[in-house]
Amino acid sequence: MIRFEQVTKRYPDGTTAVDGLSFEVSEGELVTLVGPSGCGKTTTMMMVNRLIEPTSGRILMDGEDIAAVDPVRLRRRIGYVIQQVGLFPHRTILDNTATVPALIGWKRAKARARAAELLDLVGLDPKLYGPRYPDQLSGGQRQRVGVARALAADPPVLLMDEPFGAVDPVVREQLQDEFLRMQAAVRKTVLLVTHDIEEAVRLGDRIAVYGQGRIEQFDTPGAVLGTPATPYVAEFVGADRGLKRLSVTAIEAEDLEQPPVARLDEPAGQAADRLRADGARWAVVLDTYGDLHGWVGIEDLDSDGTVGDRARRMNAWVPVGAPLKQAFGVMLQHDAGWVAVLDEARFLGVLTPAKLHEALRRSVDADALGVPRDQVSFDSVADA
Repeated sequence: MIRFEQVTKRYPDGTTAVDGLSFEVSEGELVTLVGPSGCGKTTTMMMVNRLIEPTSGRILMDGEDIAAVDPVRLRRRIGYVIQQVGLFPHRTILDNTATVPALIGWKRAKARARAAELLDLVGLDPKLYGPRYPDQLSGGQRQRVGVARALAADPPVLLMDEPFGAVDPVVREQLQDEFLRMQAAVRKTVLLVTHDIEEAVRLGDRIAVYGQGRIEQFDTPGAVLGTPATPYVAEFVGADRGLKRLSVTAIEAEDLEQPPVARLDEPAGQAADRLRADGARWAVVLDTYGDLHGWVGIEDLDSDGTVGDRARRMNAWVPVGAPLKQAFGVMLQHDAGWVAVLDEARFLGVLTPAKLHEALRRSVDADALGVPRDQVSFDSVADA
């Protein structure tokens, strides 16, 4: 969708903002440009909509050299979101959101209907927020409006310059969650500029890590964190990159242990005898469909009745496919030695600290070798 071919931007005073950039962004991909201030990432993004013209090289969008496209027509195909939002203070939120469709000739009713649809998409009830003005919204709400406005004319490309940088950390995380949900629904081709490696890792399908005017590494978040291409990248992502990688490594069924299982309707004494024979102190409790019901300790089973009479609620659980960071957080929150992993309600197994570490190691090795995770084998941490 977007391709840079040896693109350089050099200013009359001799300053080189970007030097010989070559990379490609696929259709529907979200690429984060990350690096310190003054490294050229915003210049890169602004050359895509020709707010800055390159000195040399070519930028192609959908196979077309953008230098040959009228800048106004080009920009109408590109959504643009900036940190300070830039809403018109004298216009309602609905009219702000409908700005671009109105400019390109949509009828008022169609433009406002599209605006209402997008406000709902970014989590703002159009009936409640549409009639309000920007100064009646919080910073996070204004930022959502900025995203909705950028999407209003359904552009194939979205450029975002530090879009969540002007809000507090809690709101920022909520906005990132909302944006990821929205991106999963609309699948735009996105270039997002940030100076925050945590944000880049969380949002990007791939990351371009900038040095001074050059891309030091262009790869998936997991590869950047697990196998930095240069000492500069390793220093930039930080010594705690292993912890950061937890947020981009998904839980897979192969990562799980299979603990003892008891059924709801099983006699308590029978279950206790089975656990003792296996040397187990507890069991996961499932219903007849294999769905998680809870857990039970062996000391709870020395009585009459069924396992279901003695089962305890299971609070420490995560869905399969969730990041390892989420599982680690649930373990800490509930002071648990393991978490149950579910596919909807169906129980798949448990993730222990040892298996979490093993999954992280396998993910790093898979990226280093260029193979799927299930092709990496080594002695289990638990058995080492």
